[in-house]
Amino acid sequence: MKKKLIAAILTGVMTFSMTACGGSSNGTGAATEAESTEAAAEAESTEAAETDSADAAESTEAAETDSADAAESTEDAAEAESTEESAAGASAEITTVTPGKLTVATSPDFAPYEFYAVGEDGTPTLAGFDIALAQYIADYLGLELEVVPVDFDGVLMELQTKAVDLGVAGLSPDPKRESIMDFSDIYYEGGQSFVCTQANKDKFTSLADVNSADIEVGAQTGSIQVDLAQTNSPDAEIIQLTKVTDIIAELLAGKLDGAYIETAVAESYAKNYPELCVVLEVPYDGAEGSAIGVSKGNDALKAGVNEAIAKAKEEGKMDEFVATANEQASGDIIEGLLDQ
Repeated sequence: MKKKLIAAILTGVMTFSMTACGGSSNGTGAATEAESTEAAAEAESTEAAETDSADAAESTEAAETDSADAAESTEDAAEAESTEESAAGASAEITTVTPGKLTVATSPDFAPYEFYAVGEDGTPTLAGFDIALAQYIADYLGLELEVVPVDFDGVLMELQTKAVDLGVAGLSPDPKRESIMDFSDIYYEGGQSFVCTQANKDKFTSLADVNSADIEVGAQTGSIQVDLAQTNSPDAEIIQLTKVTDIIAELLAGKLDGAYIETAVAESYAKNYPELCVVLEVPYDGAEGSAIGVSKGNDALKAGVNEAIAKAKEEGKMDEFVATANEQASGDIIEGLLDQ
């Protein structure tokens, strides 16, 4: 009886123990699963929040970029509008002899600066890098180009009387001319030379050989070459002729021993007339190069011309103009006024 009672007690204890262990195991699993689910939910919530935050940041960045682009676009537009208004204002300030036109005097006997290029059909057309530059300037200023061909001294007279806006004729900015015209910036840097025939080149080994009473030298009327002749050949007989073509003709005919001519022009003639020789370089104390003569006191026009010259140089246009003119000058050309 006592043994049965003890067995019954032991059985009850074991049953209670097993029940207690079983209850403890199920409770822990449920809690772990609940915690895991809650953690996953929190992680998902955090990830979603982070994603939303990233999206918001990206959206903000895109908005800032759009705003910056819009600001830059506005700034560019304002700058372009300002430039256009400035150009329009500068153009409005410029006055010319004939409204809407840029009237230019030139002397077409000065290849490759200005001359007539004869086409295949025999039609002569004004050419040369001076003419190309004049057209560029007219286009830059929004004006129609009108060219007035005259003798070289006529170019100076037209400017002095303000009958034209510009003189484009390989002009050197000689201070002696400043009383009758203003000068643009230098657009082409050249030089000065003494020219003779191949038959006479051994006679002239230095400029000292040109300074003799029995020497006749030529120079174009009104040009700085006259000053150079008077400076370097004061004892020689100086013959002034209106056109360079007349000087060349006198040289070829043996009526002149030599002549002072701008280097680029001299070289152009030497290509077309093999009998000629560019024999000496002539020093020149003035500005080495060519400038455009501007009607005296027309400061707005002078400023516009200088802007156009700077732009032509910057774009490499002057090099193109010179190359084309040299090529044309080696072909069939006419130098001088057509009616002469």
